Amino acid sequence: MALNLAAKRILVTQADLFMGPAICDALRQQGAEVIAHVGPLDDPGEPARVVADAGEVDVLVANLALAAPRTPAAEVTDDEWSAVFRALVDPLPRLARAILPQMVARAAGKIIVIGSAAALRGMPLTTSYSAARGAQLAYVQALGVEVARHHIKVNAIAQNYVDNPTYFPAAIQANPKFQARLKREVPLGRLVSATEDAAFVAYLCSDAADCFVGQVFPVCGGWVAR
Repeated sequence: MALNLAAKRILVTQADLFMGPAICDALRQQGAEVIAHVGPLDDPGEPARVVADAGEVDVLVANLALAAPRTPAAEVTDDEWSAVFRALVDPLPRLARAILPQMVARAAGKIIVIGSAAALRGMPLTTSYSAARGAQLAYVQALGVEVARHHIKVNAIAQNYVDNPTYFPAAIQANPKFQARLKREVPLGRLVSATEDAAFVAYLCSDAADCFVGQVFPVCGGWVAR
């Protein structure tokens, strides 16, 4: 699909992780000017610095990544819980505080959060990770309806079984047990490609997607429907 992103400046966080590389490529192919942030956002002041350095931004793609701990619920420590929320949840309100004033002043803008379908379907050994991803989606829904009156659109992608180097590296994909699980658990029968996922992100960045407010879009090959 040809999208007109030529006039848009789009900030992508943690652009070297998770869906960052594929998203940056897709946006550039559609003509967008991409500001690719690299590095963690754990420091409380870093989100504001990233937004200030980027200048005027039409779209923020909050791509936040963390290797998901696999810990039995009874063994999840306070340190693990805090670390997961510090990486995946805490940056969101800080990014919003930094970028919303300019969007409100222009009465235009978009925020897209790249989240996880782990928040939509239970998985064992992922309580800290799933809770954090769930908090992301709840934040998107609340923020989306709050700022819609300013013509700012906030939405999220909740994904799983999407090809990316953070959660499905080549070594995992090559494992026959993983391939069997893929066939068993995902109606699509394969990973969603990074290109397919990033193309949807590009669509959400475009004016064609201006009707969506506070939406959570599962991109997971039908996994949440099982």
